[in-house]
Amino acid sequence: MLKLKIVSPEKILYEGDATSVKVPGVLGGMEILQNHAPLISALTAGKVEYTNAEGTEQIQVAGGFVEVLRNNVSLCIERQ
Repeated sequence: MLKLKIVSPEKILYEGDATSVKVPGVLGGMEILQNHAPLISALTAGKVEYTNAEGTEQIQVAGGFVEVLRNNVSLCIERQ
């Protein structure tokens, strides 16, 4: 299980568990699953998609950054 936190300049958009997170990296889309290697990457405009116990949610983003470290995924995004 991943611990996911998605923040924008205005507020925290999501904080909780997730089984997978898909992000629009500047070099292409990527999916983050449990035990993913540590990573920091810039994001481009597109769709962030995450799956949790309630199902799959999507957020449109204009850009931002993602950090993955020890099953913690942090997204700092700018919304469109």
